[in-house]
Amino acid sequence: MSIARASVRSAGAEPAKFGTIFGRAVARPGRDHFQLGEQNGEAQSDPEPRRAVRIMETAKTLVCPELGTRYRALSAEATTAFGLSPSVIIHDELGRVRGPRSQLYEALETAVGAQEAPLSIVISTQSATDSDLLSILIDDALRGADPSTIVKLYTAPPELDPFSEEAIRAANPALDSFMNRKEVLAMAADAARMPARENEYRNLVLNQRVDASTPFLAPDVWMACGGEPSDITGLSVFGGLDLSESGDLTALVLAHCDPDGVWHLRPFFWLPADRLAEKAARDHAPYDLWAERGHLETTPGAAIGYEFVAERLKEIFEDYQVTKIAFDLWNWTHLRPWLSKAGFSEHVLDTVFVPFGQGYRSMSPAVRDLETLVLERKLRHGGHPVLTMCMANAAVERGDAGNRKLSKKRSTGRIDGAVALVMAIGAAPAAWTAKVDIQALIG
Repeated sequence: MSIARASVRSAGAEPAKFGTIFGRAVARPGRDHFQLGEQNGEAQSDPEPRRAVRIMETAKTLVCPELGTRYRALSAEATTAFGLSPSVIIHDELGRVRGPRSQLYEALETAVGAQEAPLSIVISTQSATDSDLLSILIDDALRGADPSTIVKLYTAPPELDPFSEEAIRAANPALDSFMNRKEVLAMAADAARMPARENEYRNLVLNQRVDASTPFLAPDVWMACGGEPSDITGLSVFGGLDLSESGDLTALVLAHCDPDGVWHLRPFFWLPADRLAEKAARDHAPYDLWAERGHLETTPGAAIGYEFVAERLKEIFEDYQVTKIAFDLWNWTHLRPWLSKAGFSEHVLDTVFVPFGQGYRSMSPAVRDLETLVLERKLRHGGHPVLTMCMANAAVERGDAGNRKLSKKRSTGRIDGAVALVMAIGAAPAAWTAKVDIQALIG
């Protein structure tokens, strides 16, 4: 569709005289050359475009001399978009952008301001999560917020059998035209037989909003626990503290179990204030926006100030009845002196703060307990955006005996909040997470 529209704009029934059409590739080295090759191939194979369009391969450009219109393929780097004034933009595979922002997308969309009737086209498989840029654009268009935006979304409805031909056709209306039907059905059979391939199949073939990697919890399962948690100020809580490298995210998650066995969460996150926008771009997460809205706190300077964290922990202990806080021993030797200086007694440091191993022995039971709570919808997190990002990024690593732990190496981004939550649940005695009905046992 985008190729046809670009061809029409450059030499067809809706000519953009002396206009420039830019095609931008996302996150794939050499994709700009491939994209030009697609346009080039169409121009070469169809006699009509071949007469109207001149190919300049070294400049990655197609030219229509009669109209003075140019099509140029851009690389994925934002700097290539500065100073341009496009009349048409083709965003290729925008769904590969992780997070809500893309410097290249913003630069190109801003650059059309000088044009009388600019046209922006996105053609892409869906993004993995609701917080990614393409998902935000699609959801906004589906709400009808801007009448000048038109969305054509072909995706398999979630209620269909994902491996059925009906689901495949819903996402691929051209299944019988230019797709290999036999090969696509074979992909469906492979995904049905091998669960590890299902997410990739759902995203790439069914165009569903699913992370192609295998997450710890499916996004819809996690969001089913998105109810507003109760105010747990002053109540007994268990916590998990994930200490970071000096410039990364530090997370504390407090959890309180109510009489019905439902856990209510209160997360805290810290990041250095310096270069916050750069960290946001690196992690594809709007840390600066979350800081403005109070979802995370910033510490002075360019590194996590343990003095600041220790003082905040002291304040938190005054607001909550902290029973246990599980922590990773990493960087604990740096934090402990600051906790003493902030007023924590040695008794509290030795009894309330408890080390929590990051291996299978400690992690696997806690991962299982958290998974059970989520599946049984006995968790309330309120859709906290930083914690939700961490849970969406979290992936598990499985040992030889089938034990599981969260793995930062296998995960797709920051998982500090997820680790803190697992430790918070792990810090609670088994009776709190199992919630055995004593009366039923007595009879």
